[in-house]
Amino acid sequence: MIDINTASADEIEALPQLKGHGYEIVRYREERGRFEAVRQLEEVPGMAGKAAGLEDAIRFG
Repeated sequence: MIDINTASADEIEALPQLKGHGYEIVRYREERGRFEAVRQLEEVPGMAGKAAGLEDAIRFG
């Protein structure tokens, strides 16, 4: 399990569902602030429809 609010792009990309999206997730987080819920990942460019099922893989520490 990774903390989506502190993980590096490489750590994020280690999760199969997020492979190829680490940089965009980190950039989005730096521009807009912390994630509070999985549904917010849907707002990251390229992530629409890909966040389902991540509840057991990420946390929002």
